[in-house]
Amino acid sequence: MTDRLDGATVEVIRNYLVSVGEQMRRTLVRAAFNPVIYEVLDFGISLYNADLELMAEAAGITSFLGANDHAIVKGVEYVGRENMRAGDVYLMNYPYWSGAHSYDAMLFAPVFRPGHEGPAAYLAVRAHWMDLGAKAPGYVLDSTDMHQEGLIFPSTKIVSQGELVRDIIELIRFNSRLPDLTIGDFHAQLAALRTGENRLAQVWEKFGGATVDQAVRQIIEHGERVARKAVAALPDGTWTAYDYCDDDGVTDDLIRMDVTVTVDGDQMTVEFDGQAVAGPVNLPIGSTESLAKAIYKELTTATEPSNAGHYRGLEIKAAPGSFFHALYPAATFTQWSAIVAFELIHKALAQVLDTLPASSGGDEPGFMALGRDPRTGADFVISNNEGIGWGATRDHDGANAQQHPSQSVVRNTPIEVLEHKSTVFHERLELIPDSGGAGRHRGGVGVLRQVRYLADGEVLSMKKKSKTRPWALHGGHEPEPSEMVLWPDTDRARRVGMYRATMRAGDRFVNRTAGGGGYGDPLRRDPSAVVADVLDGYVSAEAAARIYGVIVDETGAWRPTPARAGNHEG
Repeated sequence: MTDRLDGATVEVIRNYLVSVGEQMRRTLVRAAFNPVIYEVLDFGISLYNADLELMAEAAGITSFLGANDHAIVKGVEYVGRENMRAGDVYLMNYPYWSGAHSYDAMLFAPVFRPGHEGPAAYLAVRAHWMDLGAKAPGYVLDSTDMHQEGLIFPSTKIVSQGELVRDIIELIRFNSRLPDLTIGDFHAQLAALRTGENRLAQVWEKFGGATVDQAVRQIIEHGERVARKAVAALPDGTWTAYDYCDDDGVTDDLIRMDVTVTVDGDQMTVEFDGQAVAGPVNLPIGSTESLAKAIYKELTTATEPSNAGHYRGLEIKAAPGSFFHALYPAATFTQWSAIVAFELIHKALAQVLDTLPASSGGDEPGFMALGRDPRTGADFVISNNEGIGWGATRDHDGANAQQHPSQSVVRNTPIEVLEHKSTVFHERLELIPDSGGAGRHRGGVGVLRQVRYLADGEVLSMKKKSKTRPWALHGGHEPEPSEMVLWPDTDRARRVGMYRATMRAGDRFVNRTAGGGGYGDPLRRDPSAVVADVLDGYVSAEAAARIYGVIVDETGAWRPTPARAGNHEG
């Protein structure tokens, strides 16, 4: 079929394809063994046509969704289309192809239909596995090459024409510290793929394969057209920005990350630069492409479901062997660096676009708890993504205690799950007053969490933006960075960023996360907003007077300080 379809038919088919992804997502969440999948939603699900162009995706972690685009091309090239059969499933976690660290395992499958030569579509489901035999449990913070980071599968057939390849399953089982969770999550991903295959077959049957293929072509053409139109509305020019990641886990040196953004007509080019390091924070090119695609999508077609056309007007550059384009055998396990780098494009374009926000808290400063539960005798590894403040904008305050913008729909782990699945006990969980950067519009505030260990174990502090402040805009204030304090209120108290520590029963840690950057002069903030912040506990009365020039009493009445009265209207 070559005739163009009417818009209504195309839109119906587009929604059917999005629905296929959503049903795959629900299957994965319901079947997963690991809370990082069914609670945190740490996964990515993508659907591709025969030409490996993105047709639709399900909501998941942003860095996976873009990385899938890179990985599916590498995987199919490695296996060869001609070698694929109905019912086959392949496992990929080779970081330089998969665009993520080795524990972010991607399963992909060809989908066949009668009358179509070769695969008519491909499905990909990526999710975080808890252990694949790396040098340390949980997360590897100080590896110096790939071979310290666990078992590697380039694109290995793990299901052959519908039958499990037992040798591969057993290889995984005997090399994992948590085999039941790992194998269980594999089966959940496999179930999601099978759901997608069945639903896609129903779509083809309902509309006809040729009609669906034509609809996908028009969907992608439309995606390119509207995205390029949005880029063309931006001012032409070139802008640069830089930021710092804490260190590489091997040395204490800050890592500078640079970006150059060029807009030329309807084309945007994003070039990343940074020197490769010894430790595991180097980024595979697929990860770099993901963060650039996410920001580009936000700037151009934020409200539309993604397809390949949305990204045709974007060129992404990073020199092979650099920090942003890691090559074998570079260590890549601790990719918190991608989270820190995520807002670099915002920082560059904020010089010309006044609608962009200041930096968020700049990181996803969570933690991981590890140990053996004396109640069950079982080993555990469980993680939590901690909330941060988002950056303020020209028009409004930043949101409080949100997941980092790069995390999309990802959630934190509920206290009930953390305490059920591990030996941690929560003593405090609260918002942090004055943690948001001050400004005419205030950055959102961060979170304080105080945890006590009920049995011996370990804690991994997960953060890479603890040495430098998140950035503000137009006279706004920069907030304090995130931190973890181990053994607080003792003579052993220690402030750390990314760090692994042994904890004994009764030991505590306090996790404090950064607020977002402020926007504009704080002395120009509406006094009624300052009063509301004080009454809500987001800003202390002392900071209201010292920074905002507003003295607030216990009743909510206010008066200006000389700084405000003398220099600005109240």
